[in-house]
Amino acid sequence: MRKFMFFLSFMGALAACGSGRKASAPEPAPAPVSGETASFAAAPRFDDLDPVEWPGTKPTNYRIHGIDVSRWQGDIDWYTARNAGVSFVFIKATEGGDVADPKFDDHRTGAKRAGVRYGAYHYFYFCRPATEQAEWFIKHVPRENGSLPHVLDLEWNHKSKTCPYRPEGYAVRHEARVFLDMLEAHYGKRPMIYTTPDFYQDTRLDQMRGETFWLRSVADHPRTVYPGARWTFWQYTGTGVVPGVEGKVDINVFAGAPESWAGWRR
Repeated sequence: MRKFMFFLSFMGALAACGSGRKASAPEPAPAPVSGETASFAAAPRFDDLDPVEWPGTKPTNYRIHGIDVSRWQGDIDWYTARNAGVSFVFIKATEGGDVADPKFDDHRTGAKRAGVRYGAYHYFYFCRPATEQAEWFIKHVPRENGSLPHVLDLEWNHKSKTCPYRPEGYAVRHEARVFLDMLEAHYGKRPMIYTTPDFYQDTRLDQMRGETFWLRSVADHPRTVYPGARWTFWQYTGTGVVPGVEGKVDINVFAGAPESWAGWRR
C-alpha cells in the first residue's frame, strides 16, 4: 500500500510545480560582520571524538568550514562558533510532511546575528509525495536574501517504524526533481542534494547531472568514495567538537577558495 501511495505522487507532481503559489516577500539580509574573512586565513582545526587518519587529501586542506545542526545540538553560542572558524551552517527545518524541527528558528536567528551564512535542510520521507513535503518545507522556511541554497536530504532510514520502504532509483530521482523544482520556483535558487555513499550508489544519483551535491564521507576523500562525482560540500565527520556547540556535531568543508565563497550562490 505504501509503495502504491508513493507512486501515486507521480501523477500530480509536475502539475504541482506550476500551482502558482504566491511567494512571500524576502526578509532583509543580515548586516555584514566586521572582519568577515578573518577565519579564512587558515583552515580551522576542530577536535574530533573519533578522529581519522586521512589516507589522502585532508579536510584541513580546505579553508572554509561549517557545521550542520538540528534540535539535538540544543542552544548554540553562535559568536563563539563563528570566532572558532565556522563560516556556514545547514539547519534542519523539516522532515516528511508533518515534522518541523523545534530549534530551527532559534538556530536560524542566532546564526544570522553572528554573521554565519545558513541554509535549511529537509529530511525526505519515502512514504509521502514530494509535492506535500515541498509545501511543508516552504511553509516553515522564509525567503531571505543572502541565505545559502536549501538542501534535500536523501538517505536510507533503516530504523524508521513508519516507512521502511526503499523505492527504486528512478522513483527516487523523479521525486527528488519534483521537490527541487518546487523549491527553486519559490526561493529563486536551485537547492542542493545531501546524500550518503550507499544511497548515492543504490539509487544512481550520479544520473542527476547538473545538480549541486553535498556528500558525506567520513573515512576518505569524496573523490575516492564517489568516483567521478562533482561536489560542493563535504561532510567529513559526525563526531566533531566545535567551540560554542555542546557535544558532537557534523563538520563540513566548502570545495572552493575563500574568493569564490564570498559570492557563492548569493
